[in-house]
Amino acid sequence: MAAEGQPWRARQLPLIACLLFSSQEMCFVFSNRYKLQTWQQLWLWLVEAEQTLGSPNTDEQIQEVKSNLDNPDFKMAAEEEKQLPRALMVHVHRFAHCCPKAVGIIHPGTTPCYVGNNTDLIVLRNAFDLLLPKLARVISQLADFAKERAELPTLGFTHFQPAQLTTVGKCCCLWIQDLGMGLQNLKRVRDELCFQGVKGATGTQASSLQLAEGGDQKGEQLDKMATEKAGFKRAFIFTGETYARKADVEVLSVLTRLGALVHRICTDIRLLANRKELEESFEKQQIGSNQNPTRSEQCHSLARLLMTLVVEPLQTFERTPDDRAFLTAESGNTVLNTLQNTSEGLVGYPNVTKRRVLQELPFTATENIIMGMVKAWGNCQACHEKIRALSQQAAAVGKQEGGESHLTEHTQPDAYFSPVQGFLEEEVCPLVMQVKGELCL
Repeated sequence: MAAEGQPWRARQLPLIACLLFSSQEMCFVFSNRYKLQTWQQLWLWLVEAEQTLGSPNTDEQIQEVKSNLDNPDFKMAAEEEKQLPRALMVHVHRFAHCCPKAVGIIHPGTTPCYVGNNTDLIVLRNAFDLLLPKLARVISQLADFAKERAELPTLGFTHFQPAQLTTVGKCCCLWIQDLGMGLQNLKRVRDELCFQGVKGATGTQASSLQLAEGGDQKGEQLDKMATEKAGFKRAFIFTGETYARKADVEVLSVLTRLGALVHRICTDIRLLANRKELEESFEKQQIGSNQNPTRSEQCHSLARLLMTLVVEPLQTFERTPDDRAFLTAESGNTVLNTLQNTSEGLVGYPNVTKRRVLQELPFTATENIIMGMVKAWGNCQACHEKIRALSQQAAAVGKQEGGESHLTEHTQPDAYFSPVQGFLEEEVCPLVMQVKGELCL
């Protein structure tokens, strides 16, 4: 058996990279100690439910199980593992040694999947419970950032080329809206998780029914009671020995979609950092250049990892071991930890943003000019082509001569735009000058 605190043996290698950046709470949820405590808790819930339904389990036996719930003996497990090939039987023997009076009631009529699969579902649910508040905090921090800059003009982009004016606050709201949808989806998948319950070797409850001696009704009651004790609203109605891997697909899908959202946000932050409009906070003791968005880069890479884990788990007949949902849940926690750290310290530079706007301001009037021409003449595509040609001429002044580019200076003398000369002189040019004056205050 692996030492306490290490990742589960079957998941050890793929989880190491994520655990380097993960929170202590999430590491504990995926630790051997929590896994074994949950196994023991599941055995307790089962014997309590069986006693309620009339089994001869005594109060003394159940109290002995309760008193040893938080006492997994890893040294004994390591010795047992040398003799027994299966981890479950190792811990059945270990727990029985701790509860000598309750030996006969530990794990009767169940399979390894009763503790294994139900523990998996509990871990997934608890992992979601850690992810949800972290994502909510990221949204709250970005909302504060957006409110502070709600009226700060900035350039909106198409194909990462300046297009029209927008505001920094509105751009940030695009991130918030995406993350809000991600939050809703995470909560939906968390709330829809079902417990496997007490189902037996092939999902028939045959062994439990034989022990209960009460027919189908007692079997259903046993399943319901165990589900309620585990804190789930419902259990799967039908299972094989394992629960339906479709549940893992739902977990994988929602977390990989979250990875795609985070990937987009961190890409935006890195591009804005290159434009000197935004940067991450710079710690007092930090070594290196504060111009490098290292947190966003780290989060960007982890989000890419998260996005690759969506391959659907395979299942054949009643039982299939597949734990990609666990790697994805842990990766999601790591991504949100890093994104939260990034969003807490975002620093905006309004003067740089204003300077960028001023450089492109004349070109942002093109949509106004086109709409004026459409009203006067109606050929939108022809006007687009004319504007494109004049925009290239105006841009060449800045690119080749290093001067200021003024698109309106090219459109006003052009006879093509004679239908809107009054519009240019009365609305477009004054609008450009007004915005320029406001930005220069």
